[in-house]
Amino acid sequence: MSAPANSSDAGSRQTVGRVGFVWAMLAVSIGLVAGGCASQELGTPRISSSAEQSVSEPKEQFEPASDELPNDPRPLFDGQRLRSLEAAEGQYREIVAAGGWPVVPNGPVFRPGDGDPRSTVLSRRLAVSGDLVAPTGDTAGRISAAEVIAALKRFQARHGLRPSGLVDDPTLEALNVTAESRLAQLRINMVRMRDLSELGVPSPRYVLVNVPAFQLEAVEGNQVVQRHRVIVGRVERPTPSVSATIRNVNFFPYWNVPDSVAQLDLIPHVQKEPDYLEREHIRIQSGGVEIARNQVDWQTASAAQLKFRQDPGPWNALGLIRFDMPNPHTVYLHDTPMKNFFGQRNRAMSAGCVRVEGVSELAEWIMRDAPGWDGAKIRRVLEAGQTVEAALSKPVAVHFVYITAWAGSDGRVEFRSDLYGRDGISELVASYSNQAREAGASRGSALQP
Repeated sequence: MSAPANSSDAGSRQTVGRVGFVWAMLAVSIGLVAGGCASQELGTPRISSSAEQSVSEPKEQFEPASDELPNDPRPLFDGQRLRSLEAAEGQYREIVAAGGWPVVPNGPVFRPGDGDPRSTVLSRRLAVSGDLVAPTGDTAGRISAAEVIAALKRFQARHGLRPSGLVDDPTLEALNVTAESRLAQLRINMVRMRDLSELGVPSPRYVLVNVPAFQLEAVEGNQVVQRHRVIVGRVERPTPSVSATIRNVNFFPYWNVPDSVAQLDLIPHVQKEPDYLEREHIRIQSGGVEIARNQVDWQTASAAQLKFRQDPGPWNALGLIRFDMPNPHTVYLHDTPMKNFFGQRNRAMSAGCVRVEGVSELAEWIMRDAPGWDGAKIRRVLEAGQTVEAALSKPVAVHFVYITAWAGSDGRVEFRSDLYGRDGISELVASYSNQAREAGASRGSALQP
């Protein structure tokens, strides 16, 4: 079995004939670009960068999935994960009992070894959490800047941050979350993991999305066979926790614009740019009959009377593939034309649905048992630009879960920001603030639901 972390990266690099080429061209010019259940984004996309301070940070580059996704074959839905989390709770209980860790003072961005006096307290902070192993013997007391930078990168990776080796604002916020809050976070997630364990393994093959981690894992025989980066709901439009079943795969899907988006975003946009609907291949219906734009009084238009539908194609907000998973929240997994956003660490950008990187590879795995479908057939359908709905002979279970702390089989403890405030710890919500601002800025001008 290939390393799970690399499978998604390979999928994300695939191009599908002329469609892949068209997407590449549209990436810098498309007007209606974002996926999600009920959100579009306008304007030329850009990758965010932090403000320059005493140490200039490099602009964010597209980061390969292999740099972010773990290689651990154990799924999150695994008993060993719970035992590792319980062991981590004991370790953090000891840290709290010993007085926790020191606070790294606020200030400009710095790199350990560049002369900033905060490097000393940073070293102590990283040592308490186990990211920096203090030397012993003849080298005791002598820690090089390179060792501190390596420890800082370990800390950043454990907290879902880009391992830059710089103490920037998101890193400083994560460093200064108290040990007491981290212990509480571990305990909250122990309860969640126990609840998952009590459900048992849902099926031999299933898909699990851990929303705060921005990751999807495809699991078979209690082993992760694929991992993918995903984009999840914004703070104001959170992705729900849900269990459902993927029953159909839609190629070149239509997108029916939800009434909330139509009323709050799309109609006001048409009032400003009359040709917007034509440019984005969006049709109008009234009473089930298609009508022309000039038949509508846009100053009094209402989504209660008008319905909007976007044609399939590389411009479509759902991309080329949608996984149909009926559920009360009307959320689903789908593709997106905007691959750039997968290169960011913070990916809370959709309106609740989950956008998947390397979606054709996931589709091939999900459709493996569908008669007449294989990778070659999927590529032919995509190459031809056909709108096809394929029913699965063996539906695949899917779970959207909310786990903000877990431990790997090697005992390494991972923390993520409490995106939606579900942990009930105010400090963890605050620690997300800078990342949320960066993610929001990267979307450019956006239609809000």
